[in-house]
Amino acid sequence: MKKISLIGAGNIGGTLASIIAEKNLCEEILLVDILEGLAQGKAMDLSQSRAINGFSAKYIGTSNFRAIHNSQVIIVTAGVARKPGMTRDDLIEINFKVMKDIGSAIKTYSPNAFVICVTNPLDAMVWTLKKVSGLKKQMIVGMAGTLDSSRFRFFLSQELQISEKYIQTMVLGGHGDTMVPLLKYTTVSGIPLLELIEKKFISKSKVHEIIERTRNGGGEIVKLLKSSSAFYAPAISTIEIAESFLKNEKKLIPCSSYLEGEYGVKDLFVGIPVIIGKNGVERIVELKFDRDEKDNFNHSVRSVVELTKKCKKLLE
Repeated sequence: MKKISLIGAGNIGGTLASIIAEKNLCEEILLVDILEGLAQGKAMDLSQSRAINGFSAKYIGTSNFRAIHNSQVIIVTAGVARKPGMTRDDLIEINFKVMKDIGSAIKTYSPNAFVICVTNPLDAMVWTLKKVSGLKKQMIVGMAGTLDSSRFRFFLSQELQISEKYIQTMVLGGHGDTMVPLLKYTTVSGIPLLELIEKKFISKSKVHEIIERTRNGGGEIVKLLKSSSAFYAPAISTIEIAESFLKNEKKLIPCSSYLEGEYGVKDLFVGIPVIIGKNGVERIVELKFDRDEKDNFNHSVRSVVELTKKCKKLLE
């Protein structure tokens, strides 16, 4: 019986549980949260919708990590969310402790699961999860580039007045204000964005404004919501990864993945294009960068290095 465990029953966790059932991705959906009653309450609420929506998945809520045993997929959203004025990096010490506890639970109860981390600061948190859990590198990723690329596509579609479904792009690097949208690999129905800039469909300055808005996309939502952070787009972006694993779809998706020399990076999780299939990360795709892209990517990697160093010290 396929089982997906959601560690963290907040806004993203609850949204994930609903989408997973709607897509019929598994028979059992487990919500886990240390706040007693939260996961149980959401599981009960979701269960009471089954008679109307026709979902067949069974919902279970608990505060006990033991319940994650035999999970095919584990999605980690637990931790403190950003408040207005906070960066993703401000959360590091608090959420490090959360990842350490979760990593230990995964190692003990479900060491063969495919794990997707959503908690910020993303790249450092997924590194911590891997180190503590002992998971194989291909069986753990961070959800970042999928979301960032979706945001970039949306902002471009608004400016171009073209449906975002015809826009393809790739946003790589760390999940923060140094992320790197790749203009060379951005197309609209196969037409390179750089060519559309040349033809005056959109100005280069406007594209750079959109890049900055993408980098601050999460913060913009936090500022509007005030008491929480984004959850609909992060949830569906996470499902994109989980579904590719469960259905062996072999999608080419930008994820925060563990590098051992690829892109000149070692012992670090950074957003890069990967193929996700039934074996997890089945291939890392190394793209050719121009000079500016390479400089921007290396700058982003340096910011991830600094955050990861803090986690290494905390682990010691």
